[in-house]
Amino acid sequence: MDARRTTRRLFPGWIAALLLMAVVGGAWVMRPAPASQASPVSAPSAETSPVLGAGEPAPSGQPVRRLRVDVVRELSHERDAYIQGLVWWNNQLFESTGREGESTLRRLDPATGSVLQRVDIPDQYFGEGLALVDQRLIMLTWRAQRAFVYDRDTFALQDTFRYQGEGWGLCFDGDRLIMSDGTDRLEFRDPVTFAPLGEQSVRMEGRPVYELNELECVGGEVYANVWEEDYIVRIDPATGQVTEHIDVTGLLQGPDLIGSEVLNGIAFDPEAETFYITGKWWPKMFEVRFVE
Repeated sequence: MDARRTTRRLFPGWIAALLLMAVVGGAWVMRPAPASQASPVSAPSAETSPVLGAGEPAPSGQPVRRLRVDVVRELSHERDAYIQGLVWWNNQLFESTGREGESTLRRLDPATGSVLQRVDIPDQYFGEGLALVDQRLIMLTWRAQRAFVYDRDTFALQDTFRYQGEGWGLCFDGDRLIMSDGTDRLEFRDPVTFAPLGEQSVRMEGRPVYELNELECVGGEVYANVWEEDYIVRIDPATGQVTEHIDVTGLLQGPDLIGSEVLNGIAFDPEAETFYITGKWWPKMFEVRFVE
């Protein structure tokens, strides 16, 4: 991620005075455009936050349901997993992890959280989001502009897709892949060729939601982590409107917080109708329901 840079220039005194008069008389306001943030680096700026400030009027937009998590159970999670993607299938969990030289694809036992199978990604790649399409696991990379296709059962590498821009989150809705790149956009892609099919901007109460990260497709809707935020949003991909805001504050507590980073990772178990959620370097994973 490139840091936002501000250039300062020196002016003669008379020019500075004119500028000062313009600022006072005209209420001259300058706001920088929000910058895309990368998942392993710095915190988002105030401009990119979808949360309203004190006394700030709410923009117009579709009302959002406010939910919280009800914990069904908690299980262990490997501390070395800088998790990027999480997928449920047939009573198994698949997980992708990131960081150069440490990226992996893993199969987990959802009863214990233990790793049953893993393959290391080449050191030069920073692993990102993960989706399951039939018998293929598709794993994004952050800035390498490549997506790797693995066999679901053997983890053998089958194919490599190329794309433009950054890769963050990925999910499959049964017809198409939905991808995030750290901005406020969801991009739709062909599940066979990975070709782009269109995109949708995301809004919550009329305001853009930036830094959309890990994604989970459920029943035609998209659940998304927001980088460095303790909540999950539910998005209608047809309109881009956020319909639910799920508060996950305080899920990890006490000594478990030491060495842990941000909330990330969502997987849905359709039989139990529960979600599995965790975070980067978290020692625990939680099976939860989203409730009023």
